[in-house]
Amino acid sequence: MSDAAAVIAAYYAAFNAGDKAAFLDLLTEDVAHDINQGERQTGKAAFGRFVDHMTRCYRERLEDIVILTGPAPDRGAAEFTVVGEYLATDEGLPEARGQTYVLPAGAFFTLRDGRVARISNYYNLQDWLAQVAG
Repeated sequence: MSDAAAVIAAYYAAFNAGDKAAFLDLLTEDVAHDINQGERQTGKAAFGRFVDHMTRCYRERLEDIVILTGPAPDRGAAEFTVVGEYLATDEGLPEARGQTYVLPAGAFFTLRDGRVARISNYYNLQDWLAQVAG
């Protein structure tokens, strides 16, 4: 396993364990976080607030994680399935009633000094909306 793959694997292990401290420890102070179909947030503090928000609104577990790396030692990607429950209404989205969803997703990473310096997440928002609206 490459160094990039090991960092990405640790990132998702911390996510699945709900270990916010370990999760944040894997990030650079100036981490760039590209939110699916949204804005770029910069900095570990902003990422921590995002994690708190997501924990309040969603309960998610990532399964079938496949980590992809290539010749560039500072880049990687992952494909996975999000298995989740919509716990509390997120602003601008449908009302939460405990709906469950299963969603294919992916992410791209840039690493620096053994930490995540950028993560860009992607999933099909229309698919998620259809699942929680039903």
